[in-house]
Amino acid sequence: MAAEIVNPRSDSTTDSSTGSATDEPFDAAFALHRGGKMAVQATVPLRDKDDLSLAYTPGVAKVCSAIAENPELVHDYTWKSQVVAVVTDGTAVLGLGDIGPEASLPVMEGKAILFKQFGGVDAVPIALATTDADEIVETVVRLAPSFGGVNLEDISAPRCFEIERKLQERLDIPVFHDDQHGTAVVTLAALRNAAKLSGRTLGDLRGVISGAGAAGVAIAKFLLEAGLGDVAVADRKGIVSRDREDLTDVKRELAEITNKAGISGPLETALVGADVFIGVSGGTVPEAAVASMAPGAFVFAMANPDPEVHPDIAHKYAAVVATGRSDYPNQINNVLAFPGIFAGALQVRASRITEGMKIAAATALADVVGAELAADYVIPSPFDERVAPAVTAAVAAAARAEGVARR
Repeated sequence: MAAEIVNPRSDSTTDSSTGSATDEPFDAAFALHRGGKMAVQATVPLRDKDDLSLAYTPGVAKVCSAIAENPELVHDYTWKSQVVAVVTDGTAVLGLGDIGPEASLPVMEGKAILFKQFGGVDAVPIALATTDADEIVETVVRLAPSFGGVNLEDISAPRCFEIERKLQERLDIPVFHDDQHGTAVVTLAALRNAAKLSGRTLGDLRGVISGAGAAGVAIAKFLLEAGLGDVAVADRKGIVSRDREDLTDVKRELAEITNKAGISGPLETALVGADVFIGVSGGTVPEAAVASMAPGAFVFAMANPDPEVHPDIAHKYAAVVATGRSDYPNQINNVLAFPGIFAGALQVRASRITEGMKIAAATALADVVGAELAADYVIPSPFDERVAPAVTAAVAAAARAEGVARR
């Protein structure tokens, strides 16, 4: 067991859990995470033998028998309808990469408490000791009777696409890969408001996305679904285009629906005259490339902790600037989306999360800004108490409209 931190306010100390010197910010982080960030709490009293006989045996047998006769009652008499499994294999954690299941648990716990804090949804972190796609699918399918939804988290591409698809095919509860779809929803919301601020529509815009991983692919598809004029996606080897012979199956599919302009070559080539830059890759975009974008462009540089374009540089050329950081305006933060999306889906016992539900979430999120719309306020704060209720209601209504709601 790691020793307690003796003086978390000192400039430097040695933490026995790491065996290395840590500075003050790390000391505070270790202190907060010690013992984990969440716990199970009973929602019914256990004061005496009568309470015990109702909560457990013999009273529980009546409820079990009723569910056995009518399985739908599980939603009414257990926590199933209000709890999500947060599932990872630890292969693509934050900016840390493949760090394994145990090391991913602090992030999964964090995700779970965000679900509760911002959406009122209970969540359980599940870190799996396998990276095999089929094994992950089989494990989650077997766990699914305990949960009302599955949030896939920090699973590397391209396996994440296969895992999500197979789970959606086999389960009748919502399956949502937040690294893809949560990012896409919040990006669309911010882009809608940026376009509105400049008197344009999505159809007027040509975008460039840096990064062809889970987030980049999902954002590209989602923005096109929502009506974006065109978008080119760049990976480490340049623009994803039909003339490239080194594309994976996912990128070949992407090449068929993006880059109508037929641009090839490096990212910088696509940025010439572009209206939108969306960064989900890390790396650095040269200032000259940003300067080559169209007048009144939008720069959403979302890599953490270092945006692909520093905001000071972006503001020289762009009308609207957004990042993934909380210390700058217009933070593109997934917590604006996933708690409300799941809350809405669970509320109506949706069998899945559709494109229409995601677009409804983005629209509701954008609408929260309302008359306060400004260049430094195209997306609300995660702490805006209007966000989760607005997204929840919009998603629930869309689920009913699309016929995937069961209540």
